[in-house]
Parts: sequence; C-alpha cells; structure tokens
Amino acid sequence: MKRTLTIFATLMICIFAVLGSASPAFAQDATPTATPPDLLLYTTYPSQVIELGEAVTVKLTLRAVGKAQTVQMEMAEIPEGWTATFRGGGRVIQAVYVGADSSETVDLNLTPPKDTSAGAYSFVVRARGEDLKAELPITLTVQEKVPASLTFKTDLPILKGSPTTTFRYSTTLKNEGDEDLTVNLTADTPSGFLAKFTVAGQEVTSFPLLANQSKSISIEIDPIVEVEAGRYPITVYANGGEVQATLELTAEVTGQHNLTVSGPDGRLSGRANAGRETTLQVIVTNSGTAAAQGVEMSATAPTGWTVSFEPEVIAEIPAGGQADVTVKLKPAEKAVAGDYVVTIRARPADGSNKVADFRITVTTSTLWGVVGIAVIAIAVGVVALAVTRFGRR
Repeated sequence: MKRTLTIFATLMICIFAVLGSASPAFAQDATPTATPPDLLLYTTYPSQVIELGEAVTVKLTLRAVGKAQTVQMEMAEIPEGWTATFRGGGRVIQAVYVGADSSETVDLNLTPPKDTSAGAYSFVVRARGEDLKAELPITLTVQEKVPASLTFKTDLPILKGSPTTTFRYSTTLKNEGDEDLTVNLTADTPSGFLAKFTVAGQEVTSFPLLANQSKSISIEIDPIVEVEAGRYPITVYANGGEVQATLELTAEVTGQHNLTVSGPDGRLSGRANAGRETTLQVIVTNSGTAAAQGVEMSATAPTGWTVSFEPEVIAEIPAGGQADVTVKLKPAEKAVAGDYVVTIRARPADGSNKVADFRITVTTSTLWGVVGIAVIAIAVGVVALAVTRFGRR
C-alpha cells in the first residue's frame, strides 16, 4: 500500500512538471512578431532603349514599410558626361518624405552628353533614409536614330474591268522611321482617269502618319470618259517631307460592246398587209470597244401576229461593226387597218437586251374592196330590176 502511494505521488509530480514547462511556450507563440522597417525603391521599366542624343525620364517609386522616412536621393553610379536630376512637384529635389506604409514618386531625368555613342549605359540610384537605404540599377541602351522611310504595298496591283468600272485598290502605307510624318498623296493617271484616296472612310489628300505606324488606303481609279480596251499604268506617290514612296498600279480595261437596233437609214417604221407575210430589214450595230457574242433576236408583237428572224442568232458582231437581219412579219388575218408597234430586241450572250420599237402600218387587202364593190353593184342592179318590173304593173 505504501509502495503504491509512492508511485502515484511520483506520477503526479511528473505531470505537473510537464504542464508547468509547456505553459510559457504557449504564451510566447501567441505574441505577434513586429515587422522590421524597410525602404523599397523600384521602377516599372528599369531597362530602356533610347535614340542617340535623347534625354529620358525614369519614374521612380519609394515605399517606406513600418516607419516614416525622410529619404535622400543620389546617384551611386553614373556614366561619365551624363547628368542626373531628381524632380518632384514640378521642382528639382534632393530628398523626399515618405510616410509609414505609403509610397511617393520621383522623376529621374537622365541627359546624355553631346558626343554620346551608341551602346549600353549603366546607372545606380541610391535612396538613403535615417537608418535604411535602397539601390536600384538602371540600364539605358542608346541606338542610332532610324532614318525616315516609307513603304507602299498592295496585294493586287493589277485589276480588270470594263470602260465604266471603278478600279479600287487596297493598299498599305507604313512609316518605317522614328519620326512622325505628314503624308501627301498624288497620282499620275492616264488621260480620261481620275484618282481618289480614302482613309478610314474619309476622302483625303494628306494625313498624319506616326513613327512605325501603318495605315490602310483605298485608291479608286475612275474612268471619266469612254476609254478603249487596253492596259493603263498608274503611279501613286506618297510624299512625307524628304522621303517618298511610289506604288505602280495597272487598270486593265477589257472593253465593252454597245448595241443599237434600227432600220436602214435609222428608220423605225414599215408597212404590212393583214394576213400576209411582209419582210422588214433591221440593222444591229455595235459601237462599243469589244465584240458582242451570240446576239439573239426576239420580238414582242400584237396578238395574232407572227414574227421570225433570219438569222435568229448572230454569232458575233465585232467592235465598230454591224449585222443585217431580215424580219418576217405577218399581221393577224382580221387585223384592222392602222398603226401597230412591234418591239424588236437584240440580246448578246453576256449582256442585256437592246430594244427598238418599230411602227408598222397595216392595210387590208384590195381584194376585199373589189368584192365589196361588186356586192354593192349587184345589190343596186337587183333593186333597179325589181323597180322596173313591178313599176310597170
């Protein structure tokens, strides 16, 4: 019994000893650790490419963590001949106050000497607080200025069309240099053509073109007179001060037929007898610049009439040529004497109808007149005979 109590007492002492040693550790873990103060210095673009002789402004950001700071600004490293200036609030500064857990911006102006050559230049900016400091390396790569240059391109420099087609070319003009330009557009066009330039839906003759920028230009070449078939060269010029680009275009006019239908000497009239076939001569003339192929003849006539053609289809009428067609007309048997209109059409295989209205004067047959007179004469004779015979009685 005494032995058992001794063991129990020993266990209890060990338990209280363990709990007593654990309690201080728990309290220590619950106490937050304070963040040490810090000073941050950074820029969004620490490495830049500039042109020869160009000054540059680098925007710096200062951030004080945990403690407000009055920060002195200086250059820890700068190439020979370069000048550095810190600016803030529109003035040259040497220090900036940064509140606790806040940020401030400073402009660093870097100006190269006049005899700077192309290459990479390294800078180190230092910010010194009361007991903290931060450094920021910056690299500027100086390259020679790209000379002004224009390029003028199109995927389809040759377009085909008829003498009435407006030729539209889609082109791209690019400023290959590092300077902004004002571009003037002109064109050398053949006689009878007019050029028009459109940018973003607006008709223009000049427009600004920024450095390394491209613009789409629609060039319209419009025939303002009837031109003959052939290839017509057009040269378009883009002038931007001392630089110029040219673009060679071609408008290929394929020609177009132009048909007219008439009678001999331009007459559009004829005569016909009711119920009898009559021939009418028609001339189909092509005054265009291309041959008319497969010209089909047709007509619209009054009801009961028949119309046919010899030939019904003209194989070809060359440019400046003509074809003679014989039209066979047969008015209706009971057509009343008078004037009628017959519409004659000539339709090429690749075009629309060309129409002419012919006035046809219809007369009735003289045989019916003789028959009528004979009937009248017989009737008069019968009446006279009857009067003679019955009058005597």
